[in-house]
Amino acid sequence: MTTRLGVSPDDQALADAIARFAEQELAPHAHAVDEEEISTARYVPQLAEMGVMGLNLPERWGGPGASPTGLILALAEIARACASTASMIGAHYLATDSVLIGGDDAQRERYLPDAAAGRKLGAFALTEPRAGSNPADMGARAEPIGERYRLTGVKHFISNAGDADFIVVYAKTDPSAGHRGISAFIVDADTPGVTISPPEKLMGIRGGHAFEVAFDCEIDARQRLGAQGSGFRTAMKVLDNSRIDVAANSIGIAEAAMAAALSWAGERQVGGASLADKQGIQWLLADMKVRLEAAWLLTLQAAAVRAAGGRLTQSASIAKLYASEAAGFITDAALQIHGGYGFTREMPLERWVRDARIMRIYEGSSEIQRTVIARTMLAP
Repeated sequence: MTTRLGVSPDDQALADAIARFAEQELAPHAHAVDEEEISTARYVPQLAEMGVMGLNLPERWGGPGASPTGLILALAEIARACASTASMIGAHYLATDSVLIGGDDAQRERYLPDAAAGRKLGAFALTEPRAGSNPADMGARAEPIGERYRLTGVKHFISNAGDADFIVVYAKTDPSAGHRGISAFIVDADTPGVTISPPEKLMGIRGGHAFEVAFDCEIDARQRLGAQGSGFRTAMKVLDNSRIDVAANSIGIAEAAMAAALSWAGERQVGGASLADKQGIQWLLADMKVRLEAAWLLTLQAAAVRAAGGRLTQSASIAKLYASEAAGFITDAALQIHGGYGFTREMPLERWVRDARIMRIYEGSSEIQRTVIARTMLAP
């Protein structure tokens, strides 16, 4: 773990501890997790013991009191060892952030301490087969029936759903009101009428399972998070936080690929000289390093804005856009430096390329991030 300027001793100590855990417990099994598509929910008890499952939560609700900077340092270390595990944790944070931001104290007390302690795993259900980048197009409905709601609809690519204890579901309570008609609900996963498909066959992060979830159930009105119609605002605040998490995950994958490329360039002999002696390789390594450092700075800046309680949307989107695009470049360049060896499944290069690819899509694609950034620039 590289020590970075401006990082507090507490945050550095947290990151160092997580790095040791990740290297010893996650990295040795990452290849098997990928090859055999093993759910990384298996690591929840160990992660919870270290405080990771509640890193996004304040101490009042079971978190260890980590700062946003400490959180991204920890996530980067986990993603460096196993991106599937980082993805599972990120999906859990989406759910618990939804309760923290949108819920009341009774709901927070019921779900968050158990979530931080690893006794409950969360999932976040916003995306649908025909409503990804534009949540206002969602078809899920929550129809009020007295003191209850009838929830119907299908959600797609829902990480953790098969292992989750609760799912935060976004649905329209007023279909005529567009995004202002969206509300959020906590649905216990064992609620009758909740049907979860087998896990999707994914290109990367194969241990971070994603599912299609169908709802045809009734839930108590007390399971609604916040006022009716407030769900879209909650979801956008949650995604601001999560985009920084994705930036950290991107950095972790890129760091693993960068380290492998440096090692290979120094060891690989071509024509009696190491690859590292070739100017073309040196320049490529330099380009990789510049992108990695820029991604770190943008992500740390976004974490600082979050810590200060500032307006997060633009800085989070900038960090997520740049870091995810940088991870794509760095992992591909690292594979290129390895040549044909990098293209084999015996080495982790191709896994890192596959794992990095989703970073430019989920929690808002690169195109959506550019739209968000431009809108925040043009807004009065």
